[in-house]
Amino acid sequence: MARIAGVNLPSGKQAWVALTYIFGIGPHSSRLILDEVQIDHSRRINDLSDAELVKIREAIDRQFKVEGDLRRDVAMNIKRLMDLGCYRGLRHRRGLPVHGQRTHTNARTRKGPARAIAGKKKATKK
Repeated sequence: MARIAGVNLPSGKQAWVALTYIFGIGPHSSRLILDEVQIDHSRRINDLSDAELVKIREAIDRQFKVEGDLRRDVAMNIKRLMDLGCYRGLRHRRGLPVHGQRTHTNARTRKGPARAIAGKKKATKK
């Protein structure tokens, strides 16, 4: 099993798909990396040699901010918004959607499970 940027890559997957398991690398970036190190996209991770894995690792280190560093930067950006007290920061602080989505219905992922309201009855059909 290949290990790049602290992530165990699935060995049976094609190289471009396996690289997307690294936080900060999507399909487009993974193809750019493989083009740079001249490895065919469709090759499987378990078919790559150690030298090829080292080339991939070096290309990622040189071009991209991934995993821990990227997660830290994202967390610091969110913390900065919260400290500033701007609208987006308040939405993060309250655990509500940040990008203008509706919250009257939906938004259950951000708001969590629905909580019952005491004294509220469901509308009856007539």
